[in-house]
Amino acid sequence: MEENKIANWHDKNYKLLFLIPLALLLFSLVYLGIFYYKNNDFIYKDISLTGGTSATISGEIDINNLEQFLSGKLEDVNTRKIYDLLTREQKAVIIETKSSAEETKQILEDYLGYELNSENSSFEFTGSALSESFYKQLLIAILFAFVFMAIVVFIIFRTFIPSLAVIMSVVADTIMTLALVNLLGIKMSSAGIIAFLMLIGYSVDTDILLTTRLLKRTENLINKRLFEAFKTGITMTLTSLLAVVMALFVVKSFSPVLTQIFTILSIGLSFDILNTWITNASILKWYMERKK
Repeated sequence: MEENKIANWHDKNYKLLFLIPLALLLFSLVYLGIFYYKNNDFIYKDISLTGGTSATISGEIDINNLEQFLSGKLEDVNTRKIYDLLTREQKAVIIETKSSAEETKQILEDYLGYELNSENSSFEFTGSALSESFYKQLLIAILFAFVFMAIVVFIIFRTFIPSLAVIMSVVADTIMTLALVNLLGIKMSSAGIIAFLMLIGYSVDTDILLTTRLLKRTENLINKRLFEAFKTGITMTLTSLLAVVMALFVVKSFSPVLTQIFTILSIGLSFDILNTWITNASILKWYMERKK
C-alpha cells in the first residue's frame, strides 16, 4: 500500500523533481563559466600542478605565527600540520609555495633560527613546465575516460535517449562536484584529478543498474522495477559514501593527498544520488511512457 502511494506521487511529480538537478546543473555551469573568466582555468591548482616548492620541517611549530611571518615573503603560501594518527602529536609542518627552493629555505631558516638539513627537513621543487605537462596529461585521461565510458554505454543499451541519460548523469555529477570544490576553495592536486576519474566509475555503476532494470526487465510495471533498482542502488551508494566519509575522518590529520581524494568522492557520491534517482530516473520514465 505504501509503495503504491509513493509510486502514485512519483508519477505526478517526477517531471517537477527533474527541475531540481537541472537548476543545480545550470548554476554550476554558470559559476564555472564565471570562474574560468576570472582565473583562466576551471580549478584552483596547487604546486603539484603549477610548479613550486614543498618543504617539510620536523618538530612542533606554531603554524599561525609561521603563516604571519611568511605572508608577503613567499608567493602563494599554504601550510598544514602533520599529526601522529594515534597520539595526535604534531610531527611536522608542510609549507607549499610557488617560490624557489633556495628562497624558501633561506626565509624559513630566518624564522626558525637554525639551519635546515636532511635530518630535520626535506625540500621538493617541481618546475612549472613539468607540472603543466602533467596537468594536461591528466585532463586528457579524464577526456578519454568519458569517451570510452560513453562508447560502452551506447554498446550496452543501443538506444539513444537511455544512453544519453546515463552520460548526462555522470557529466552532471562531475560538473556539480567541480563547482562545489571551487566554492570551498580547495586547491586541486594531481590526486584530486585522479579522484574525478574514480568518480566517473562510481557514478556510472548505479546509472547502468537503473537503466538495465528498467529497459531489459519486463516482468513488472515500470514503478516496480524503478523501486527495486532504487533499493539496490541506494544501498550501493550509501555503503560507498559511508566508507569514504569514515576514511576521510581517519586520514584528515595526516594525509592531505587522501583527504582531497575522499573529500571529492564524498561530494561526488552525494550528487550521484540526486542525479541517478532524479535526473536519470525521470528521463528514463518519460522515455518509457512515451515509448509505451
